Amino acid sequence: MNFDVITLGETMLRLTPPGFQRLEQATTFDIHIGGSESNTAVGLARLGRTVAWLSRLPSNSLGRTVAATIGRFQVDVSHVVWTDRDRLGTYYLEHGKPPRASQVLYDRSNSAMSRMQPDNLPTTLFQPHRARLFHTTGITLGISKSAEATALRAAELAKAAGWLVSFDVNYRGKLWSTAEAQPSCLQLMQLADLVFLPIRDAQSVFNIDDANSEIIINRVGAIAPNSTVVLTLGAMGAMARTADGKLFYQAAFPSTDVERLGSGDAFSAGFLSGYLEFEDIATALRWGAATASIKHTIPGDLPLVHRHEVESLMASASPTDIAR
Repeated sequence: MNFDVITLGETMLRLTPPGFQRLEQATTFDIHIGGSESNTAVGLARLGRTVAWLSRLPSNSLGRTVAATIGRFQVDVSHVVWTDRDRLGTYYLEHGKPPRASQVLYDRSNSAMSRMQPDNLPTTLFQPHRARLFHTTGITLGISKSAEATALRAAELAKAAGWLVSFDVNYRGKLWSTAEAQPSCLQLMQLADLVFLPIRDAQSVFNIDDANSEIIINRVGAIAPNSTVVLTLGAMGAMARTADGKLFYQAAFPSTDVERLGSGDAFSAGFLSGYLEFEDIATALRWGAATASIKHTIPGDLPLVHRHEVESLMASASPTDIAR
């Protein structure tokens, strides 16, 4: 089978106290799974793309739960590496409301994915015409040196096979410092055709002391001169800058928030789906913004959107793309 997109990354078990309880109040937990690259993979599959997810999982009931859940949403998991020696990473999410912020507690050290090696990659998959695009994130780079080496090797194999490479900086301060993240992310950005990052990551990871989104995206464009850079702006929408310096802007679609976790991954899924289908940056931005807006209404990490919902939202709102 050939694929539109191959993703690589860690997926964890997520435990969340019901309602807005604190962790120390909880006697039961709601269980979800969550991982940036698998979230994006599921979103892409829901929008009609053919997708495979690469990772390393423990061969126990928790690992099988992750693979079965992702596979249930039409993502190919047949290339996952299984191990009987390591553990599944977990994390705890405590929902908060202002002035109490939501909190995330990781328990992912020495996870199966953190011990994935470049030679675990299915090299027979990384061949011309087997896929159109490879996608990974800075989270995978940050969980361990071996995971970083694996992601970098996968991107190199993808480029050698003639695929596009997509990289989401997706900085997580609980994993590593900005000083550690910057050189690692720069390696992937030099290979990437598409670079995603929220404006806060551009400012912190790349030491850009400015609030002007155009200045920021142009600075990132100078760092990754061969890439189209996509800068997400939260409630203000998103921007894109092509390698030749052309700028595009897309306003956010209104939504009622149920859960924002995973909305960046949903945006990436929508953008990549639109880009692969229409080969147009403005259209891809619109798909990304609409997919993220619908994800805001869905609990859990996974963007369980329907394509017709995204199309309906785009059709119902007046166009807000500005290209210059």
